[in-house]
Amino acid sequence: VVLVDATKLAWAAEVSDGEVVKGELLAQTRRHALLCHLLRVQSIVFAVNKLDAITDAELAFERISTALNAFAASAGVQVAAIVPISALKGWNVVTAHEGWCGYTGPALLELLEGLPVTAQDEDVPFAFPVQWVEKFSSSADTSQGRRVFWGRVASGHVEPGQQVTVMPSGQTATVAQVLGHTRQPKTVHAGHSAGIVLDRELDVSRGDWLLAPDAFTPTRELTATVAWLDDEPLVPGRIYWALQGHRWVKAKVARIVDRVDIATLEAKPATQLEANAIGDVVLALQQPLAVLPFTRSRALGSMVLVDTATHKTAAAVLVRPAAA
Repeated sequence: VVLVDATKLAWAAEVSDGEVVKGELLAQTRRHALLCHLLRVQSIVFAVNKLDAITDAELAFERISTALNAFAASAGVQVAAIVPISALKGWNVVTAHEGWCGYTGPALLELLEGLPVTAQDEDVPFAFPVQWVEKFSSSADTSQGRRVFWGRVASGHVEPGQQVTVMPSGQTATVAQVLGHTRQPKTVHAGHSAGIVLDRELDVSRGDWLLAPDAFTPTRELTATVAWLDDEPLVPGRIYWALQGHRWVKAKVARIVDRVDIATLEAKPATQLEANAIGDVVLALQQPLAVLPFTRSRALGSMVLVDTATHKTAAAVLVRPAAA
């Protein structure tokens, strides 16, 4: 849900004398909607709040809806609904306020409950970030490994007999047993927690990945869209910690490709990214990572940058497709 404060859009309630009123949305609204789109949020709902504080609420809602739809069309954003609400009075939040602002659809809560659930990356090859290693060394069974590797299946599925490759060591093994979150043997699909036992002992630690063999090509350089969060601008040459899954590697900002102009949505050349800016950068990694474009895999295509000195989260990173 992207909230829109109607009282901050003075043009929405202007008397036009028959002339067309062209209104500009707040930069914050445009930025939040664009971020939702980049993050592959399947259903985006605009909730226009505080319309009860405007004399001609129906006219204001009509104008704001027109501006939102125009922005969404230019940004390629799919809008699920635009709902007028009053958080103060509760109108159209939990129960519908019949006919208010000319709106006849469901209340916000009812609308959200009916939206489709985001599908997991089931069609992407198996990938599993190891979160915790459980050791049961007292076991007398030497026919398989004596460790359970716990985590959440990022993509694909895992079942006994499946071949896996350990990243970054490159060692291979066969899955001997798969446990669900209740520790019962079962096949586990993307989005669900699993415990994996391999057919032999391998040096696997928190932060390693278990991957489908030959399905991924590790890389030490990638192009990505970043949403910059730090007060200190992003400049080329800076080094950050990059976190993918549970694995930390050093990442150097090799160069800044461009910066998105929130007003025009155009990509413009840039030498730095300030707080709240969105742009494309090239990152050079100290160690190779298995990545996919974020448009294909949320887990393998995303990471965060963390300042090495302050330990503050500096950026959200979405991997872009490799240049042809």
